Amino acid sequence: MKSAVESLDPTKVKLTVEVEYDELKPSIDHAYEHIAREVQVPGFRKGKVPPRVIDQRVGRAAVLEHAINDGLGGFYSEAVRENDLRPLGQPEVEVTQVPDPSEKDGELHFTAEVEVRPEIELPDLSGLTVTVDAAEVTDEDVAERLDALRERFGTLVGVDRPAKDGDFVVLDLKAEIDGDEIDSVSGVSYQIGSGTMLDGLDEALAGLSAGETTTFRSPLAGGEHEGKDSDITVTATQVKERDLPEADDDFAQLASEFDTLDELKDDLREQVKGIKTQNQAVAARDLLLEAILENLEVPVPQGVVDAEVHRHLESESRLEDDTHRAEVTEETQKALRNQIVLDTLAEQLEVQVAQEELLEYLVQSSRQYGMDPNEFVQTIDQNGQIPAMVGEVARSKALAVALRRVEVKDSEGDVVDLSEFIGSDEADADAADADALADSAAASAVADAASEAASDAADETTDKA
Repeated sequence: MKSAVESLDPTKVKLTVEVEYDELKPSIDHAYEHIAREVQVPGFRKGKVPPRVIDQRVGRAAVLEHAINDGLGGFYSEAVRENDLRPLGQPEVEVTQVPDPSEKDGELHFTAEVEVRPEIELPDLSGLTVTVDAAEVTDEDVAERLDALRERFGTLVGVDRPAKDGDFVVLDLKAEIDGDEIDSVSGVSYQIGSGTMLDGLDEALAGLSAGETTTFRSPLAGGEHEGKDSDITVTATQVKERDLPEADDDFAQLASEFDTLDELKDDLREQVKGIKTQNQAVAARDLLLEAILENLEVPVPQGVVDAEVHRHLESESRLEDDTHRAEVTEETQKALRNQIVLDTLAEQLEVQVAQEELLEYLVQSSRQYGMDPNEFVQTIDQNGQIPAMVGEVARSKALAVALRRVEVKDSEGDVVDLSEFIGSDEADADAADADALADSAAASAVADAASEAASDAADETTDKA
């Protein structure tokens, strides 16, 4: 097979492929076998109709068409690999020459135009410095953490006063549009300031005592009238505040494994420090990506963007919403630009995804979807999405590996150690060696491991119960 590449623009190429008859012949033989199982010819059993009879009954041209359709994808994939292309979209294929049906020779020629990942030159990582906020833990941070813990053990008690921020209000709601009631709820408990219901509800409830009613106007948050402005009538039936336990040694013993409040506070301080250090790692990744992109021109394949925007808007039934289309287009372009940079970075750093890393990502994803890990892995494997999952892990890991190559400092000028969150080259090498010793295919191993993880999780739940 011969192939050549013509660059049409930075994100699009045209492949010209020539397939010799001998390379097409396995597909032709398969076409005869498939057609033989489908046609009924007197005197021949199904599947036993010889090629010469198929040529007479069905036609050699139909056999060639079946063979070309069957083999085209494989020839295209082989040409992509030979030319080291990285397609981002589906190709537009045009068959320009087929073997002569009257002769058992000739070549198949076709062209394929496809959008590809552009070639970009990344900056030298060793010359980059990332600065994050200092992870200083204050007494206020510890007090806030302690108060949150006290709230978990607090109780709600009714109060005879106007409601204020942080109070819990048991309320009745009624929504009307042009005087017609379109929705109502009763006995709902809501914490003022949480912002989890209607816009304007917090302001309406503040200062309202039990038994009092007020009205306000707000767009509805769901249902068939979602987004439409409506007149909301709200009645507070009860006002409650959270009664917190005293922060003392007794509380420490109730809420933790510690005997004294001071020991509990020390532990909370370590928790806050860990959270702030983790936040430093997240911030460092974001800042590093920004630094890489700062002076980098990244062309984006417009066809890929248009297809994703259309899919997104169609799923929301908002194809005619031009304002939303502009917003989604901007978000899609940004996401695709980041993906191109991270894929290039992963390739440049020779990032390898270990089975354990893929498993961890898949198990976390299954929890987000509320699915059993084994069922989740089987589903995405059946849908051919494992490579996409590997790509997601590789992009995330590429930033972590890149952070090992740059200097990370905090706002006070001190070097920040993020090894706990970004790993090490030695650990990656060990994981790669472990994967090299695996006997089974990656997808099978992941499925087995996910099944085991699910079983362990079930056992742990049973033990706790």
